[in-house]
Amino acid sequence: MRLVMMIYKNNENIPRECNFKNVPVLKFPLLESLSMVEHLFTTKEGGVSKGDFATMNVSFTRGDDEEAVLENYRRIGNIFGVELTDIVVSHQTHTTNVMRVTREDGGKGVVFDRDYQDIDGLITNEKNLVLCTMYADCVPLYFVDVKNQAIGLSHSGWKGTAGQMGKRTLERMVEEFGTKPEDVYAAIGPSICMDCYEVSADVIEAFCKVFTKEEMNIISYEKENGKYQLDLWKANEIILLNAGVLPEHIEVTRLCTHCNSDRMFSHRRTGDRRGNLGAFLCLK
Repeated sequence: MRLVMMIYKNNENIPRECNFKNVPVLKFPLLESLSMVEHLFTTKEGGVSKGDFATMNVSFTRGDDEEAVLENYRRIGNIFGVELTDIVVSHQTHTTNVMRVTREDGGKGVVFDRDYQDIDGLITNEKNLVLCTMYADCVPLYFVDVKNQAIGLSHSGWKGTAGQMGKRTLERMVEEFGTKPEDVYAAIGPSICMDCYEVSADVIEAFCKVFTKEEMNIISYEKENGKYQLDLWKANEIILLNAGVLPEHIEVTRLCTHCNSDRMFSHRRTGDRRGNLGAFLCLK
């Protein structure tokens, strides 16, 4: 079954589905154009997990069999040509904390315990060190600094977006690598679309503290039931633009995890009875 795209006018950035040794993954045209990086985003398919986690779950914390999750990581590692000790995983708690990782952090969150907590974003300039963050409706943010040979990968749910996670990640890359936003290519990955994302007034209030009235009119609208529909894709795009990333360097994939819950994990669709999708990025 094909993935359902939410196509917007003037958007041609449709993820390309690839199959590596029977593991279907998604790749983004903008990032594929950059020879210095390898990346992917997983679907539910291609792993060995069973039941609610079937089959490509990359989380050890949802109750899945540990050996199954390890095998799933091995299959992803094979795509990158790396070992499990070359993958480093975030510790996501809906913060805007971003951590620089090095070769010494390889394997943490997979085969070694993490010695860090509350880290929703990872950055590095180490080659062949694969960054991993996890999703089930929240927004994956990919960053590639083509001048300084550095990358970032961040998890941005509504709290992260209200906290401007995209801007925070760029700021950390500026601090650590001398990154200039105009040299950054960024992708906003598969996540829940505006049509599927209903939120309450307190969420909108948090966004009103960050976005202008004009921007709020673009990213949200009020419904008759007092609830709101919120566009996390457009909100994150605005954050990146305001932070100095060039429009032509931003790709919004517009693939909804909720609309495609047959092939992608969606918290809004199934609650806690699910696994996690994975975003992966590394410097070659």
